[in-house]
Amino acid sequence: MSSLKDKLRTKIDPMRERVQSLIKEHGAKSISEVSIKQAYGGIRGVKALVTETSALDPYEGIRFRGYNLPQLREKLPKAEGGGEPLPEGIFYLILTGDIPTKDDVKEITQEWQKRGELPDYLIEILNSIPKDTHPMTQFSTGILSLQKDSVFAKKYAKGISKMELWDPMYEDVMNLLAKLPAIAAFIYRKIYKNDEPIPPDNSLDWGANFAHMIGIDKEEFKELMRLYLVLHSDHEGGNVSAHTTHLVGSALSDAYYALSAGMNGLAGPLHGLANQEALRWILKLMDELGGVPTKDQLKKYIWDTLNAGQVIPGFGHAVLRQTDPRYTAQREFALKHLPDDEIFQVVNSLYEIVPDILKEHGKAKNPWPNVDAHSGTLLYHYGVKEISFYTVFFGVSRAIGVLSSLIWDRALGLPIERPKSVTTDWIEEQVK
Repeated sequence: MSSLKDKLRTKIDPMRERVQSLIKEHGAKSISEVSIKQAYGGIRGVKALVTETSALDPYEGIRFRGYNLPQLREKLPKAEGGGEPLPEGIFYLILTGDIPTKDDVKEITQEWQKRGELPDYLIEILNSIPKDTHPMTQFSTGILSLQKDSVFAKKYAKGISKMELWDPMYEDVMNLLAKLPAIAAFIYRKIYKNDEPIPPDNSLDWGANFAHMIGIDKEEFKELMRLYLVLHSDHEGGNVSAHTTHLVGSALSDAYYALSAGMNGLAGPLHGLANQEALRWILKLMDELGGVPTKDQLKKYIWDTLNAGQVIPGFGHAVLRQTDPRYTAQREFALKHLPDDEIFQVVNSLYEIVPDILKEHGKAKNPWPNVDAHSGTLLYHYGVKEISFYTVFFGVSRAIGVLSSLIWDRALGLPIERPKSVTTDWIEEQVK
């Protein structure tokens, strides 16, 4: 048994006691109320989920187990000679609540290396999918295809205590996370690089090996992958990919069913596809204005876009009321590694111009840039110019958070999710 699993086991009983005590002593206390507007508006802002791994503050941004992004970039272990945190470290933190040591992170790297080989049947399935099928469809299919090997499903079929279901869920999660970079890289090489997969290099950490299998062995890109996989790993429990994974898992579906469903949600243009939409808009802008525009040209273009009833992609957020700290982290990376990149120069100008225009326009609650305004620019700079693939990168990262939450769902014995719905007739009667 790994020390990570041992550590997790020591955390579960105390957490169960905390939750049961809260339910027993304060279970009748209300923590939220729902307006008609919220009921019709996607239950936005309704406090109805409990997610331990991260929380989103409107003014401070995402906190992972209480730590903000600057703290994580400082405290989490880094690769030898590297400056960005290792994704294995954010997984350890999200799962246990503790900052890992270098040895803790090394153990996870080695564990994922042992579990990372793709089975032959999966390769056959992926090869059978037409190349022009969207990369996210292929990614979701690949995840779901592995379900036949689910430890959780086999243990459940044989009979297992509800309180022990977290153990086989842990095994499925570790097996899945080990394989996701290889699945993603296989799809990338299949579609865009003449069906020429690159074998893993087990001397590398998880993020660097992903970069290697994509086919970009530059140290800067390996650093970018480490940062990218940390930044996108979790965003509390109410976003579509996290909520969907939790919802499907609440039926005691295994990690493969649940994550595949979550990735289908991530594939929507209002969720994970937003980063590619932001980059497409910037490239279109540069094409129409003949390269890097002046600030006056940019201001006019932005106003023309708004006056045409369109939004500025990458600006605004459902919860945040300041610049997304994930955007800031990526901006710092760009200023350090690619300050002269023309697309970054446009992104930087947008950062300086758009918020004031959106304030003047008056319709945006949050005029500041979010993570999607920047991430595509960095990938594009290092040669990943296949924009339709960007959400797969996002999916590999987001799996860290949603799968960690899935383990805790089973550890705490959370029940099937079944909210009560009402009809418009019922609401009209209540209003009367």
